[in-house]
Amino acid sequence: MLDRDDHVLLAHFVVRNGSEFWATPGGGVDEGESDEAAIARELAEECGLRDFELGPCLWTRTRWVQWPRWGGQSERIYLVRTEPFEPAPEWTAEELATEGVVGQRWWTVDELEASRELFAPTRLPALLRDLIKQGPPPEPLDVGV
Repeated sequence: MLDRDDHVLLAHFVVRNGSEFWATPGGGVDEGESDEAAIARELAEECGLRDFELGPCLWTRTRWVQWPRWGGQSERIYLVRTEPFEPAPEWTAEELATEGVVGQRWWTVDELEASRELFAPTRLPALLRDLIKQGPPPEPLDVGV
């Protein structure tokens, strides 16, 4: 999710083992739900965002982890353009915490590159720098872990 000044909104996750990382907002696609519908639902739940421009799928990523409810996931990360806004999730803090979300903030690419935080995907700062300079890739890129 990028605003008009190319700031990116990231969610801060803390998982049960205490690991912390920052990643794009979003989540699972329910059975029978399109990617577009899932994105609209997830952004409303996690950020309170309902008015945005949905762009192309930029990146894909598959990972396997030991989580209580699932063992892995395949991600499709889309470009979302929006005006700057203060996140106001429709979900309560308790509901967000069940997903591991403990906060959100806007970042500049320079802040990402200077940070010692862990990002998902791990090369998110470089991916965003390329996206801002070159635009979306012609086909979604597999970005690894």
